[in-house]
Amino acid sequence: MISFPNAKINLGLYVTNKRSDGFHNIETYFYPIPWKDILEIIPASETSFTHSGIEIPGNSASNLCLKTVELFQKRYSIPPVHIHLHKTIPIGAGLGGGASDAAFTAKSLNSLFDLNLKTEELENIIRPLGSDCAFFIQNTATIALEKGDIFTEKNCVDMSEYWIYLINPAIHVSTKEAYAGVISQPNRKPISTILKQDIYTWKNELMNDFELSVFKAYPQLMAIKNALYIHGATYAAMSGSGSTLFGVFKNNPQRINNLFENASHFIAKL
Repeated sequence: MISFPNAKINLGLYVTNKRSDGFHNIETYFYPIPWKDILEIIPASETSFTHSGIEIPGNSASNLCLKTVELFQKRYSIPPVHIHLHKTIPIGAGLGGGASDAAFTAKSLNSLFDLNLKTEELENIIRPLGSDCAFFIQNTATIALEKGDIFTEKNCVDMSEYWIYLINPAIHVSTKEAYAGVISQPNRKPISTILKQDIYTWKNELMNDFELSVFKAYPQLMAIKNALYIHGATYAAMSGSGSTLFGVFKNNPQRINNLFENASHFIAKL
């Protein structure tokens, strides 16, 4: 079975407070985008994992696809499978690529072995693997609260007439580093309210709380955001805790070639 796990962006990201369990509560709007990996899962004599495309750091045993399979094998005694992941979504980039791979693994196993698990059951199974994982089960634009895994208002804004341009400069920003510099600001205008306003108001109102501290540490990222506006973006921001920047354009944008020689670029209609 072949599937195509996609990335997401964050339209607005508030860090509202730190939780007693050490995590943070957030408010954000997850929006799926068509930057995709390729995932193949087939029955096999023993469970194994291989990959191609972008190099995946670390031990394969810690890969979220394999961890998802292990969860299903413990719960439902499914037989061994071989997983092959062709990676195109940048890793550790604020795009949710690993979480998407896990969610699509869960959905593939559900179909491949006729488990007939409902959406809520699938979300609950993979929620412990990462805060973004549950989102990719439904894979529908939505406001996300708490750790980013509680979903409320869906489809707050129609982006179908816009283009998106993403630039990932291959700078790794650890989540721990990003959170360390954030100052929580509760009681702000809800992101859902801002999204329903004219898109031209977003520049001054729709904020990502990570930008202030991350841009201070990595001024190159601020330069990319500014370049996106200079080249005609209606709205530009960092996705998640970085380091991917994106611009929303009314028309098909031209590639910016003079920023970061090793950067990954992605342009698509939303």
